[in-house]
Amino acid sequence: MKVLVGLSGGVDSAIAAYVLKKQGYDVTCCFMRNWDSVLNNDTLGNNTLNNDICPQESDYNDAKSVADKLGLKLLRSDYVKEYWDYVFKNFIEEYEKGRTPNPDILCNKYIKFDYFLKYAKSSGFDKIATGHYFKEKDGHYYKASDRNKDQSYFLAQVSKEALDECLFPLADINKDEVRRIAHELDLSIANKKDSTGICFIGERDFRKFLSNYIPMKEGRIIDIDTLEDIGEHQGVYYYTIGQRKGFGVGGNRGPYYCVGKDVKNNILYLTSVKNESYLESDSALIVDINWIKDINDECDIECKFRYRQPDNKVHIKKIDEHSALLTYPQLIKAVAPGQQAVFYKDDELLGGGVIEKTFIKGVDTKEFLDNIVHGK
Repeated sequence: MKVLVGLSGGVDSAIAAYVLKKQGYDVTCCFMRNWDSVLNNDTLGNNTLNNDICPQESDYNDAKSVADKLGLKLLRSDYVKEYWDYVFKNFIEEYEKGRTPNPDILCNKYIKFDYFLKYAKSSGFDKIATGHYFKEKDGHYYKASDRNKDQSYFLAQVSKEALDECLFPLADINKDEVRRIAHELDLSIANKKDSTGICFIGERDFRKFLSNYIPMKEGRIIDIDTLEDIGEHQGVYYYTIGQRKGFGVGGNRGPYYCVGKDVKNNILYLTSVKNESYLESDSALIVDINWIKDINDECDIECKFRYRQPDNKVHIKKIDEHSALLTYPQLIKAVAPGQQAVFYKDDELLGGGVIEKTFIKGVDTKEFLDNIVHGK
């Protein structure tokens, strides 16, 4: 079987390629180029960003070093336009609405498991493979054995048909073993740090990056408990529901949590740690759901609202094929519109969708906060 491995220049995809070769597959590697700082800055007439922040050429050189060491051919494929159209534009549009998107999930959906898969198929490959920690068994998909590195959350928007065309060699290998194999093979990237955050932001300051696309606009910070002005923010777009620092305010009532954003009036609402109840919701509307495994129209499942969050017990009731209402009477904090809700039954990945709205006692949490502000 001919397999095209997405080789990123990191240690995980390197060991994925090695494992497949060892298992007897006909392996070729491919480096995906998804971002071009210079091109996109020129398009916007903005030359303030450094071309070396997102070091794709360095990553390519690492990928080439790995491929050479393993005796594998390395191809290059370019998805800069596709990434811009399907991932980055969505990222900016969601922030402009005051929401918090997850571009890594969209990159998997549209680039790695769509355009890259089509490229592989048109080039005569039977399957693609990645270094994701994720498990397939008998046509069903599960969390990886290494729960600390499990990446099923980031694959919930990938279609079942696309997943069926992919191999996941790290399903039962933990990160320590991946590092050990890399050292044993004397790979140059054996000690390379795992990539964190978003490629097009890299190591730079997030707000500074975002300000190149969404101009900073200072506004009021209001303590939702006292309705007092307690400072100024740099722009409501730059803050996330549940965020616990970075506001530049303190005093006896702190630390503060972000509980709401009035995008229209450019107001940021905070609450002190003494009153976290404003962060809680008991239900959520989920839209744009991608089902990997179909379920009953109404049943009990588990859900992650953030990547590093434990599974939460929820009740799901389908509204239609791609939307549903989740209820969780135990209350959950910081369920933020724009982020992903990912569904499981035990360890099996069922699918996931976008958090559209959250509610507390049947009231939209945004309206709930507005009512408090206006004394209703």
